[in-house]
Order: sequence, then C-alpha cells, then structure tokens
Amino acid sequence: KQEKKKPDVIVLNTCSIRDHAEQKVYSYLGPHAKRKRDGEDITIIVAGCVAQQEGQSLLRRVPEIDLVMGPQYANRISDLLEDVANGNQVVATEASHIMEDSTKPRRQSSVAAWVNIIYGCNERCTYCIVPTTRGVEQSRPVESIVDEVKELVSQGFKEVTLLGQNIDAYGRDMMPKRKFSDLLRIVGDVPGLERLRFVTSHPRYMSLGVVDAVAETNAACEYFHIPFQSGSNAVLKAMGRGHTREKFLSIVNRIRQRLPDAAITADVIVGFPGETEEDFLDTLNLMREVKFDTVNTAAYSPRPNTPAATWENQLSEEVKQDRLRRINDLNAEHAEERRARMMGRVVEVLVEERNVKKPTQVMGRTTHGYIVYFDGDIDELRGNLVNVEIDTCQRYYLAGKITNEEVTKF
Repeated sequence: KQEKKKPDVIVLNTCSIRDHAEQKVYSYLGPHAKRKRDGEDITIIVAGCVAQQEGQSLLRRVPEIDLVMGPQYANRISDLLEDVANGNQVVATEASHIMEDSTKPRRQSSVAAWVNIIYGCNERCTYCIVPTTRGVEQSRPVESIVDEVKELVSQGFKEVTLLGQNIDAYGRDMMPKRKFSDLLRIVGDVPGLERLRFVTSHPRYMSLGVVDAVAETNAACEYFHIPFQSGSNAVLKAMGRGHTREKFLSIVNRIRQRLPDAAITADVIVGFPGETEEDFLDTLNLMREVKFDTVNTAAYSPRPNTPAATWENQLSEEVKQDRLRRINDLNAEHAEERRARMMGRVVEVLVEERNVKKPTQVMGRTTHGYIVYFDGDIDELRGNLVNVEIDTCQRYYLAGKITNEEVTKF
C-alpha cells in the first residue's frame, strides 16, 4: 500500500467570526509543527482573519510557523514566500492597499460567480472583529468590476453576485464619490448577464435608491439581504450599529412598495450583553412585522479584541440558548409561510447543479433565491433558464415540473 505523501507547504486559511476559532487553529497546527521539529523541510503559513488578529503572538506560541499573513496580502503571497525562502520568519498584518490583481473569489459553480467590489469595513460594531482583521474600506474602480463581469459572461457565467462586507458603502472612499445604486445599473446592463445579486447591505447606509435600482434593472434579482441584528433600539445602540428599528423598517417598506414579491433575508444576534426580555420581544415583533424569507440566527459569542467582550453584563448560556430556540421557531414558521405562497406559480429557475440526493433531478434557484428541484438532465439544462410550475413547498426548498407556460406575474 502506497503511503500518502505529506504536503511540503501547509496553508491554514482562517476565519475569526465564530467562537473558539483561535483554539482550533492552534490545535490544527500541532501535528505540522511536530513534523518541523522532527526535521522535515516544510513551510507553515497561517493566513486570514485569525492571522490578522493574532499576529506576532502566533509565532510566540508556535515558533515553527514561517509566515503569518492577513487577508489584504492574499495577492502577494509569492513575494512573502520569497522572504521565507531567504530564511526570514514573516508577519504581514499591517494595513496594505489591496492591489487590483487581488485573488478572485473561488468559482465553485460554472453558472454563478462572485465578484468583490469593496474590501474591508470602516464600521465599529462592538461585537464584530471584521474591521480589525480585514482593514479599511477600499472600493474597486467601476471599470475593473465591469471588465471582470464581462469576462465572466464570456466564459459562460449567467449570474453574478457583487460582494462587500458593507456593500452600500461602495464608492464613498473614491474621489469623486460613486454610488452603489449607479454601479448596480451599470453592471446590470452588461450584455449577456442574466441575473445580478449583491450582499451584504447595511441599514445605516442602504439608500432607497438601491431599491429603485433593483426595481428598474432587468438583470437585478428581487432579493435583499439586510442584517438587522436586533429589533431593540437600545441593543442596536449598544452594538454600535448606527441605525434604528425605524430606519430598518423604512427600507423594508420601500422594498414592499416597489417590489411587493421580493425576498428579504437577514442576520440577527440574540443574547447580546444587557439584552432584556423586552428587548428580545422587540426582535421577535420586528420579525413578525417583516416576515423574512430566511434569517441567519446566532447567539452572541464574545470575540477577542471587541468592546462587548469586556462588558460585565453578559447573559448566561441558558438565556442565550432559550432565546435562540424561540427565534429559530419563529424563523422556521416564516420561512415555511413565505415559500407556501409559491404553490401553483410558474417561476423562472436558473439551473445550477444535479440534485445530489436524487440524481434524476436538477437544482436551480428562482430570482428570490429559493432552491427548486425538478426532473431533468443536468448535462442539457445546466446554465439554462427554465420555467417550472411549483407543486411542492417545503420550509427551505420548492419542487415542481418543467412547463411551457409563462412566468406568473405578481
């Protein structure tokens, strides 16, 4: 039996959003550090947000590491490895301008692609470690973004999702300043682009003009992801979010006016330090008022180097888990209700992949972002827009059959 060859270069790409990320990094490094201590000629690299956060302390705890690099150095790894080859131990975590040839998002699909339009984040939410690990906001030039989208379309991609930690801040660091709503219209006009999405919106900066741009741009999907994080103004203030419950609802109202059938998804944190039962009920009430298509829920988890982690008014795990359970129950109820309205409709589905659980079916998505399964040959249908009549509505997916009927107009 041939022994599996061990790698000569180990790159540990890290994320620090979730709790225990640092412990997992040190645990994973252990066996590789031992290989190096035993005399093997290997190079150990720690990249990403934990690398940015920990910096020199990584080398102090695991001196076998050769390179510690933050996300802003992703497109300069070859230069840094050259320094390592010259016998240096390198820590690259200082602020650095992200060059235009920065590494592109991974294309895990041959149909839909992601395109970064703004890097970093200037916000200082008291629970979030992202600004300290990803640097300041840096918007890409419009021309560069459009060129990338055109290239993707020429390669056969049908859908593009524009990415940014705070996408509505796009252009505010430019001279002259640019508007994200204008970029949406420009990218949406790229010939051959069938669908355009974007994430993530911030209620503090999201303008009503963005809603109008989506409504007036043919390629733009009727889908918005807008984290509200809490329905309590007191908690929002403690979080440093810079917006109120009322501002968030005004955005939702504009979406419902211009695009009544649009899908709205969000993120929320329960159990934030100092959150009272009344605060939590405000969050549940906001969810009942909006009825989101899906909400990504999380119980608050203290992150190192964030203000909220040091506060004394932390809630018990029991309270946090109880609130998480209650909000998840409501989230599931709304997800089921929102998808149930699709029963009997004819929807346009962009076919992406085979249904791995049922190979005779294919999987695609509606403009709302709903997953749809139906019978079909993936080799014939991948990348095609297909009209499907919905006959099954489940909590997190739809199913139906191909039809020649026109898409149901709402």
